[in-house]
Amino acid sequence: MSGSGGGSAPESGDGWRRLAPRTVLVAALVMAGIAAGAGVPAFIGLAGGRPVWQALVWVLSGAVLLIAGGSALDYVRWRRTRYRIGAERAELHTGLLLVKRRSLARERIRSVDLTANVLLRVLGLVKVRIRTGENTGGGESTLELDPVTREEGERLRRELLNRGPATAEPGPHREGELAVLDPAWIRYAPVSFVAPALGGAAAGGLMQVSEWFGAQGELIDWVRDRFRDTPVVWTIAVLVAGACAAGVVGALGLWVEMWWNYRLEREPGGTLRVRRGLFTTRSVSIEERRLRGVELVEPLGVRTLGAARVDAVATGLATDEESSHADHKTLLPAAPRATAEDVAAYVLREAVSPTSAARLTPHPPAARTRRLRWAVGAVLVPVLVLVVLGSLVTDVLLYVAGACAVVLLPVAVLLALDAYRGLGHAISGDYLVARSGTVRRTTVALQRGGVIGWTAKQSYFQRRAGLITLTATTAAGAGAYSVCDAGESEALEFGDAAVRGLLAPFLEQGE
Repeated sequence: MSGSGGGSAPESGDGWRRLAPRTVLVAALVMAGIAAGAGVPAFIGLAGGRPVWQALVWVLSGAVLLIAGGSALDYVRWRRTRYRIGAERAELHTGLLLVKRRSLARERIRSVDLTANVLLRVLGLVKVRIRTGENTGGGESTLELDPVTREEGERLRRELLNRGPATAEPGPHREGELAVLDPAWIRYAPVSFVAPALGGAAAGGLMQVSEWFGAQGELIDWVRDRFRDTPVVWTIAVLVAGACAAGVVGALGLWVEMWWNYRLEREPGGTLRVRRGLFTTRSVSIEERRLRGVELVEPLGVRTLGAARVDAVATGLATDEESSHADHKTLLPAAPRATAEDVAAYVLREAVSPTSAARLTPHPPAARTRRLRWAVGAVLVPVLVLVVLGSLVTDVLLYVAGACAVVLLPVAVLLALDAYRGLGHAISGDYLVARSGTVRRTTVALQRGGVIGWTAKQSYFQRRAGLITLTATTAAGAGAYSVCDAGESEALEFGDAAVRGLLAPFLEQGE
């Protein structure tokens, strides 16, 4: 049954339901916030040239019109929107002048996600997204109910994802709660790539806002005065440190907002559910029968602290742009590596995670040589450009080129050696395992039965070095997972052993 307030009661005997009527109140409150934000500066501007009561009347009149107009439009949307969950299809009808009718086959529905910002949570509402996970463009693979009552959202999620009783055989399977938030995990937020990005965004935002108010010149002069007697190198170092500090604070805040109250559960019927969020709560559900493996992701900063995050490799996960920025496939945030391995094992219903159980086969030394060449070339090319410009324009660029070579070349070599040490592949039971990367190292455990094809790529330089890149094609996750720069015969034998019969005809033809 629907939640309190009759927000989702059936319209008629044919099962059609409306959205929660409190959606009009939500629209009114949002418009009131917009009116307040725009009304204060408008009132200040108007009060400077006319009586205060006149300015107040103008501002209040505009606010009333804005709130009334927004509420009226949302009331029309509410009246013209209805949905129905039938035995075979989920349907949504909406629109006034342009009527849209969307319908999804229930057997193709892969996820039902619930989100609620602070306002929706206070009013007991949620936004429901029903997805098939197909990348059809234009939103045809998604039905959005915005909003319904919290109880109705939970009912829809259970009903649409209920595929019958779980069929897993007895074994080392952990049911119920698989992982909960450990506040100590927040220590990994400052070493992620988010921190410097937020620091740069903060510096850019400060300059942009100062330009809007015509104070950018004053801001630059103020900074110049503070560092008038300070060497340029130290000035740059202090400014970069300040931006990094702002980025660290932003990364900590973003982590708290995204992962507070995090919980990973296995529900009856074989559904993995991730719940998280402080101000905006999110609930993501993934059917286990669509799961094809897991991926351990170790960005460089997180890896130095011995941590990793766990992503799902599953069919039907949302592929639209919004979901790609919502960590839709993340089952566990950055956590100690041992914890990540345990969660991967729980998710895959294995005693030990394939990513740790398998002893990876190292790749030939020629793969190390390739990475060293790439790294050194990536540094020397811009250094040579600076040298040429310095010889033509100014000697300062020559000093910059020398500094870049001294600082960046050792870093590039170390990263190249680390990238080579990270290469590896193996077969672990029902899974093939492949690892690669250094700045963002990933270890994927992919079900061998989920591989639908192999792609072998070999450049001219790879042929000379006896290397090959073998890519497993699958309908899950990123769609392709590669074993990079492996020995040619070793990689082909690995592919043939991982999925019997799929690669053998081509090997025989090659022979």
